[in-house]
Amino acid sequence: MATAGAIASTAMFFLVVLSASHMASSLRLGAGGLGVCRASGYLPGRSGNCEKSNDPDCCEDGKEYPQYRCSPPVMASTKAVLTLNSFEKGKDGGGPSECDNAYHSDEEKVVALSTGWFSNMARCGHQIKISANGNSVYAKVVDECDSVHGCDDEHNFEPPCDNNIVDASPAVWDALGLDQSLGMVDITWFCGQKIL
Repeated sequence: MATAGAIASTAMFFLVVLSASHMASSLRLGAGGLGVCRASGYLPGRSGNCEKSNDPDCCEDGKEYPQYRCSPPVMASTKAVLTLNSFEKGKDGGGPSECDNAYHSDEEKVVALSTGWFSNMARCGHQIKISANGNSVYAKVVDECDSVHGCDDEHNFEPPCDNNIVDASPAVWDALGLDQSLGMVDITWFCGQKIL
């Protein structure tokens, strides 16, 4: 027969195990139960010829910018920040789009996703549904909003993107009825099927 001391010891052991398990799961989960994606490093800023057609943030010499190799988990309705970007040649989008090595008109509904969501080109060609301001629009993923590299000519001397960015063409902003002068708007998005 178990003694009171043995029972207390066993109960204490399970309490410690449960507490440790809860603590570990709390460290992996952020507010609202979403996974946490922390900066993997910092990029030293270097200024240069930053094309300013859509009022981008341009790199400053000596300033450090966070780099992310991950993004928050994709859910049925993923929270993000919509930013404005031109995918036309010679504008603030930098080089051609990574998915198709082409430039896209400001009249096309196209987007770039943060590095983690872009997932090594796995979302190239997918339609995503973007919702904001009571409106929704579908846009095609054509590029990566690089969350690791930046402050160079290829990236228009802009810092790396945050880990939760959907960088959208003016056509997307117009379809959502958003004022482009805001520059950033909270949205939700959902990943649909790939378009051939």
